Amino acid sequence: MKHYFFILLLWLYSLASFAQSKRPNIIFILSDDHAYQAISAYGNKLISTPNIDRIAKSGALFNNAVVANSICGPSRACLLTGQYSHKNGYKVNDGVLDTNQRFLPKIMSESGYQTAWIGKWHLGSLPSGFDYWNVMPVQGHYFNPDFINQKNDTVLFNGYVTDVITQLTKSYLDKRDTTKPFFLVVGEKATHREWLPDLKDLGAYDSITFPLPGTFYDQYQGRKAASKQLMGIGEVMTLKTDLKINQPFGEKPRSKNQDKNNVIKGKEIEASIARYYQQGEYARMDSIQSSSYRNYYGKITQEFEKLNLSGNALKEWKFQRYMKDYYATAKSLDRNIGEILDYLDRTGLAENTIVIYGSDQGFYLGEHGWFDKRFMYEESLKTPLMIRMPQLPLQNKKLNQIVSNVDWAPTILDFAGIKKPDFMQGKSFLPVLKNPDIKDWKSEGAYYHYYEYPGPHHVSPHFGIRTDDYVLIRFYKGVDAWELYDLKKDPNELDNIIDSKQYVKVKELLKQKLKSLILINEDTEALKIFNSKL
Repeated sequence: MKHYFFILLLWLYSLASFAQSKRPNIIFILSDDHAYQAISAYGNKLISTPNIDRIAKSGALFNNAVVANSICGPSRACLLTGQYSHKNGYKVNDGVLDTNQRFLPKIMSESGYQTAWIGKWHLGSLPSGFDYWNVMPVQGHYFNPDFINQKNDTVLFNGYVTDVITQLTKSYLDKRDTTKPFFLVVGEKATHREWLPDLKDLGAYDSITFPLPGTFYDQYQGRKAASKQLMGIGEVMTLKTDLKINQPFGEKPRSKNQDKNNVIKGKEIEASIARYYQQGEYARMDSIQSSSYRNYYGKITQEFEKLNLSGNALKEWKFQRYMKDYYATAKSLDRNIGEILDYLDRTGLAENTIVIYGSDQGFYLGEHGWFDKRFMYEESLKTPLMIRMPQLPLQNKKLNQIVSNVDWAPTILDFAGIKKPDFMQGKSFLPVLKNPDIKDWKSEGAYYHYYEYPGPHHVSPHFGIRTDDYVLIRFYKGVDAWELYDLKKDPNELDNIIDSKQYVKVKELLKQKLKSLILINEDTEALKIFNSKL
C-alpha cells in the first residue's frame, strides 16, 4: 500500500512539475510616449514599423486601449499595482512609489516566476520585489546612458540607449534560471522628448513632407482647458533643445569616481541622478556621436536660418522637424523590438512566451497643434497595445473592447494562472482574448484621473469616463468646467456638447456612470469635486 502511495505522490509531483514548466513566459515591452497613430499596424501609411507589426499580425491589436492617468511615471505605477493613481499613491511624475508593497513582481515571484525589469523605470525609487533589475536614473539618456543595478552600482554604457537596453535584455535571458518561467519588463526610453535618433537613423524621414493634422490650427472654441495649455508646437516647442537648432553638441564628462569599467559605486547613486539634471542629453555624447549630430543638425540650422520664418510658417516648420526626429527615434525602437523577437525565435522561447507591446500613454503628433499628452482626449488617452500569445490562435485580430492599463497587472496574473489579489482595481481581459466577439465588455466605461498642475504644461487636472460612444470630463483647478463629446459624430473632439439639449439624457446617464466609477474605485477627491457646484 505504501508502495502505491509513493507512486501516486511521484505522479502528482510530475504533473505539477509539467504544469510549472508549461506556464508561459511573459515579456512586456513598454515604450515611452509612442503614439498609436505612429504605428503602421494602426494605419499609418507614411512610415513603417514592421517589427511592432509582427506582434499584431501574429496576435491581437487593441483599438481602444486607454490609460488611467496619461503621464509617464503614474502609468508605470498602474502596471505594477493594478491600481489607479489615487490608490497606489503615484499621481505625478516627481513622486516616489512605495515599492515595499505586495505588487505584481512579488506576487509573480511567490508563484514561482523569476521577475526582472530592464531600462526606464522612472518611479522615484529603486525597484523592489524583482529577482533582477537594471534601470536608468530618472528619465535616462539617449546616448551613453547610466544604469543602476542591484549592487547599487551606477554603470555607464557606451552606445545608444535602445541598443543598450536590448543588449541587457538578451544578456538577462541568456543567464536566467531555465527551470522557471519568467516575467520581464523591457522599459524603453524611446520615443520620449527630446527625440534623439540613433546615428544610423539621422535623416531617415527627411524626404517626407508630413501632412498637417486636420486639427493643427484648432482654436479651442468651447474648451477652456484646451485653450489654457502650454503644449503648442508653435508656442512651446523649443528650437534649440527640442529641435537642435544651434545646439552645441558636447562630449560626456567623466566622474572622478568612475573606474576604467565605467562603474560608479553605490554611494554615488544620488550623484549620478544629480548629474542627470546637470548634464543635458547633448553633453553625454562622445566625439563620433557629437560630430555626427553637429554635421547633420548644422546643415539643418543653416537651412533654417536662411528661411527667416515667423508665424504659421515657423509653426509648420517646427512640426516637420518634430515629425522627422520623432519617427527617426521610433525607427531604432522598432528595429530593436525586432532583435528581441528574433532572439525568442532563435532560442525557441517564442513557442511559450507571451509578448506584449504597449506604451505608457498616447501622444500628440500635431493634433490640436500639440505635442505631449495629459488630456483625456483620444490621442493621449489611447495607447498602443498588442499581444502575441502562442497559447491562443490569434492572427491579426483587431479588438474594439475598452481595456485600461489598470487591467494590465490582473491580465498578466491571469496569463500565469495566478489569482488577482483583492487590492487590484483592474480586471483581466483574458476573456476578451479567448472570445474576441464578447459583448458588453467594460460596459461601465473606463475611469480616468489626471493630477499634475500647473507645471510643466499647465493642463488643468480632470477626471472622467470613456465609453464606446462618449467621453465625459470634469476639469478642476485652473479651469472648472464639464466637457462632453460624441465620439461617433465628433472623433476629433472639437464640439463640446455639454450644454446641448439633444444630449441631456446622455449627459445625465454618463454622470451617473461616472459617479458609480468614482464610488467603486474610492476616489474621494473626485467625489468631492463631482458633488460640488461650478
